[in-house]
Amino acid sequence: MRKRKVVILGSTGSIGINTLKVLDRLPQRFEVEGLTANNNIELLSRQIKRFKPKFVACNKEKIVDRKGLGLPKRTRFFDVTEVSQLVESCEADIFVLAISGGAALAPFLAAAKKGARIAPANKEALVMAGTIIMETTKKYGATIIPIDSEQSAIFQCLEGRNRSGLKKILLTASGGPLNRMAKSKFPRLSVQQILKHPRWKMGKKITVDSATLINKGFEVIEAKMLFGLGTEQIEVVIHPEALIHSMTEFQDGSILAQLGVTDMRLPIQYALTYPDRLDSGLPVMDFGRVRQLTFETPDERRFPCLGLAFFCARQGGTLPCVLNAADEIAVNAFLQGTMDFTDIYTVVEKVVNKHRNRLNPQLKDILAADTWARQAARNLIK
Repeated sequence: MRKRKVVILGSTGSIGINTLKVLDRLPQRFEVEGLTANNNIELLSRQIKRFKPKFVACNKEKIVDRKGLGLPKRTRFFDVTEVSQLVESCEADIFVLAISGGAALAPFLAAAKKGARIAPANKEALVMAGTIIMETTKKYGATIIPIDSEQSAIFQCLEGRNRSGLKKILLTASGGPLNRMAKSKFPRLSVQQILKHPRWKMGKKITVDSATLINKGFEVIEAKMLFGLGTEQIEVVIHPEALIHSMTEFQDGSILAQLGVTDMRLPIQYALTYPDRLDSGLPVMDFGRVRQLTFETPDERRFPCLGLAFFCARQGGTLPCVLNAADEIAVNAFLQGTMDFTDIYTVVEKVVNKHRNRLNPQLKDILAADTWARQAARNLIK
C-alpha cells in the first residue's frame, strides 16, 4: 500500500498536535509531507525533527537560528504568509486545515484546486466563501471530509443515505462556560472567566466564540454549505454531556445520532482513513456509567449572537463573511481588555446591520467585504 502524503496547515495548535498523534500511530499508511505554524517555533522545530517534512512554513521573523529548526536538507521553506504557495508546490494526498480565522480561505481554495482530500477543522473559510469553495471543490474533483466533531457526525450519519429522505440536522452544543449563568452577570465577566471552558481546552478565540454561541452559528453556516441544506433544515440543541456529537432526522421520523468519547482524535482519524475505520487506541464509551442525556433549546435572548448568525445564514451573500470578520476583531478587542464581553455582540450586530449585502458574490467581493467589516468593527471599538 502506498503511503498517503499529509500536509498539516497549523501543526502546532490542538488539532495539528492531535493529527500528528494519529499519524504517529499509523506510520504504515501515512507520511508527513508538510507542516506549517505561525509563532510556536520551538514546538514546530520538535515536529520537524520527528517527522522530517519536505515542506515547512512559519513566521520567519520569529526564527533566531534557522539551523536550529532542524530542517532536512531538501526541505522547501516558506514564510507563514506563503502557505498558499506551499500548498500549490507540494503533491499531497490530504490537507488538514487547522489554521484559525479567515487566513484559511486562500489555502483552502488552493488545496481544492489540486483535487486533494481536504480535512477542515477551520469553519471560517466556509462561512466566508462557502459557495465558492464548494463550486471549486466540485470543479477540480476534490473531497471535503470535516474534522469538526459536529460536522463529522453529520457526515457519518448521512454516509450512503438518500438525501431526499433527510428532514433536518441537529447540531449539538455543550452550552459553553455560561450556560448556567444569569445574563445579568455577563457584563462583569473577565477574560480569564470566559476562557475556562467546562469541557475542553481550546484556543482563546474559539473559547470566546463558544461562550457567545456564535461558534455554533458559524457551524450552522458551515453545515449549510457542506451538506447543501436550507437554513430551515438546521437546528441547534444544547447537550451539556457532549456525548452525542450531532444528529440527523429523516422524513419518517427516524433520528440517527453519532456518539463517542469526546476526543478530537476520533474525527481526525476518520477524515484521514475514510472510508476505512481503524483501531484508534482510544477508550470507548462505557454506557453503564452514562447516567443521563439532557437536551435544551438555546436561549437566544441570553446568546443573541446565535440568532444573528442564523439571520446571516438565511440572507447569504457577503453577510456571513462580514459576521465572521467583525467577530474576529471584536473578540480580539475583548481578549486585549479594551471592551467588555457583552460588547462583542453589540459591535458585530452593528457591523452586520451597516453592511450593504451583495448576493452571489465573487471572490473579490468576499475579500472586499472582509476588509470593510474589519475596519468598520475597529472604528466602532475606537
